[in-house]
Amino acid sequence: MKIRNYLLVPALVCILAGCNEKQECDKLLKEIETNHIAGNFKESAKLTDSLKHCCTSDVWLIRKADSLTEIAERIRLDFPFTSEQIISRIEKLAGPVSKDDIATWENNKWLECRVIDSEKKYFNRAASNLMLIRKFYEDKEGRLRNIANDPDMIFRLNHTGEVLKAAGTKTKPVIPVNMIITFAIIVQPDAVPEGEIIRCWIPWPKGNHSRQSQPELINISNVNYIIAPDSAIHRSIYMEETTEKGLPVVFEVYFRYQSAAQYFNLNNIKVLPYDKTSGLYRKYTSEQLPQICFTDKIKRLADSITSPQDDPAATVRKIYMWFKENIPWTGALEYSIMPNIPEYVLSNRRGDCGMQTLLFMSMLRYKGIPVRWQSGWMVPQGGENLHDWCEVYFEGTGWVPADISYDLQDSEIAELREFYLSGIDSYRLIANDGIAGSFYPEKKYMRSDPYDFQRGEVEWKGGNLYFDNWDSEMKIEINQP
Repeated sequence: MKIRNYLLVPALVCILAGCNEKQECDKLLKEIETNHIAGNFKESAKLTDSLKHCCTSDVWLIRKADSLTEIAERIRLDFPFTSEQIISRIEKLAGPVSKDDIATWENNKWLECRVIDSEKKYFNRAASNLMLIRKFYEDKEGRLRNIANDPDMIFRLNHTGEVLKAAGTKTKPVIPVNMIITFAIIVQPDAVPEGEIIRCWIPWPKGNHSRQSQPELINISNVNYIIAPDSAIHRSIYMEETTEKGLPVVFEVYFRYQSAAQYFNLNNIKVLPYDKTSGLYRKYTSEQLPQICFTDKIKRLADSITSPQDDPAATVRKIYMWFKENIPWTGALEYSIMPNIPEYVLSNRRGDCGMQTLLFMSMLRYKGIPVRWQSGWMVPQGGENLHDWCEVYFEGTGWVPADISYDLQDSEIAELREFYLSGIDSYRLIANDGIAGSFYPEKKYMRSDPYDFQRGEVEWKGGNLYFDNWDSEMKIEINQP
């Protein structure tokens, strides 16, 4: 027995030492996280170096600390301007401003800034966003004039009017258009050492949606490619290229597909009770943390807008209309630096299409209404851009598109004015039907956008290549069939 006790003593010492080391490493990570949240990125980086030196056996802790370091660098890129620089940018757009103006806008959360390593720095789109927010709150008539007179809005109004005529009382897709798209990702010269392999994923159109069909590859920069199956949440076309010194690396695809519009008149939908035992209902009324969430603030807001007596169509309409009066569209921070996007939209009362959609979806799911994400591009010729929207499920009707960030249209006809409450135009590319999915083939490193997939993703064996290392280009040709 004595011999056995002697053998147990060093084992116990080792176990206790291991526990102490684990506790110290956990404590170090906590300090890193605290400094990261406070914007003390230099201190956070020093602590990360210490963690890597002291906690070599804990791979998870090291990866977590490294991810915070990478996010800190992304925040620096999003917040590059000093106070003097942001004032200069605002004055170019709006004329002279005072210190009191700046203080008021900051207090109202209209002018976005952060303290980074003890210096106040401003968001790279803070000046242009300020103009949008001021127009939304201070110049409603001017905003309405812009909707009425903007060529893109006029085109959209005319097109959706044609959609209503073509749809009639039916809900099938109408007005198909043939899209021919050239999309390229250009990695900057020497972003990766010579002779290394760069891996690239480019958005590819889904083929399993009633509004989108016949995706066909016409040409590609590398004949060795992989197209993800339709079942993938993020559909992509994947390629690899080897770097050459001093030269950019270009990934380019040329393809065609057909896209159609669709409209549902909510007043004509027969609202049936949901089958709450179905897999569809359970899946699409659940949280998907952190970006589809039922926080106390979100629940209180949704309950304040709606009534327990509302049917699903009335609930969707009320919440949709609340956005029109309360949440202006503004340029977004990169999604990877926002821990909780719906809460950000609520706190700051603004957001781009995806940010608004995530809050909209959180509110609807909390109210027991199934809703799913959909995204890719908006592709009217000359107005092509990244875009997010969603689809709401009504029992007995099916999935109904809803675009929360598109404005109400300049029309006295209710169906046309509120078209995007329950309709969608022909000029879309659907690449995603969910958020935060896996890639095909799998991506090894932290994504540039961890939730959506619209610009593409790029990496090499040394890690992810963030957006500042490459550019993208899109060209659109549109033909009526």
